[in-house]
Amino acid sequence: MKLYNYYRSSASFRVRIALELKGLSYDYVPVHLVKNEHQQEGYGAVSASRLVPSLVLDDGESLGQSMAIIEYLDETHPEPRLLPADALARARVRALAQLIACEIHPLNNLRVLRYLTRQLKVDEEAKNTWYRHWVRDGLELLERELARGPGGAYCWGDTPTLADCVLVPQIFNGQRFNVDFSGLPRTMGAFEACMKLAAFQKAQPSACPDAEA
Repeated sequence: MKLYNYYRSSASFRVRIALELKGLSYDYVPVHLVKNEHQQEGYGAVSASRLVPSLVLDDGESLGQSMAIIEYLDETHPEPRLLPADALARARVRALAQLIACEIHPLNNLRVLRYLTRQLKVDEEAKNTWYRHWVRDGLELLERELARGPGGAYCWGDTPTLADCVLVPQIFNGQRFNVDFSGLPRTMGAFEACMKLAAFQKAQPSACPDAEA
C-alpha cells in the first residue's frame, strides 16, 4: 500500500496511527500542502478531490477520507479492532470520532485558516484566537461525552479505538496553537495513554520522513 499524506495533516495522522496499530506496512509518499503539491496534476491522478490522505491499495484502487480509510482497514484487517463488536458501542465510538472529525477539524484545517487570512484579511492573532476557540469548544463537548462512556484508559474502554485515532492528532495540532487543555481529565487522560504506545509514537509528525523543524 501507498499512503499519500502530509506530516502535519491531522487526517493523515489518523490513518498512520491505524496502520501502525494494525502492524500494516506501507510506502510513505509525502504531499506538501503548504507548497501546494496536492494541487499538482500528478496528485490529481491519485485523488480527484486533491485532498490528503489517500491510500492506494495493492490492486491500485485509491481510497480518500481518513474515516473511510480507517474503517476499510478495520474491516479488511480486523485485529486489533478499532470499532467494537457490539452495534451500539460501535455507534458510540463513531459518534466520538465524528465529534472531532466533523465538529472541530473542518473549522480549523489549512484551507479554512488560509481563507481567513488571505481572503478575509484576518490577522494572525485573530486567526489563532479563532482556532483556539473552536478546538476548546469542541473538546469540552467531547469531555462531556466521554464522561458518559464506559470509562477505561482510552476514549472507549481499555484499548484504542477509532476515536483515539482521531483525538490524538487534534491534540497535537491544538498544542501548536497553544489551546487550553485544562479541565479536560478524560480527554487528556486518553491522549496520554495513547502516547505511551509505540504505534502512536511511530505515527506522530516528528517521526515522518518529511517532518520539518
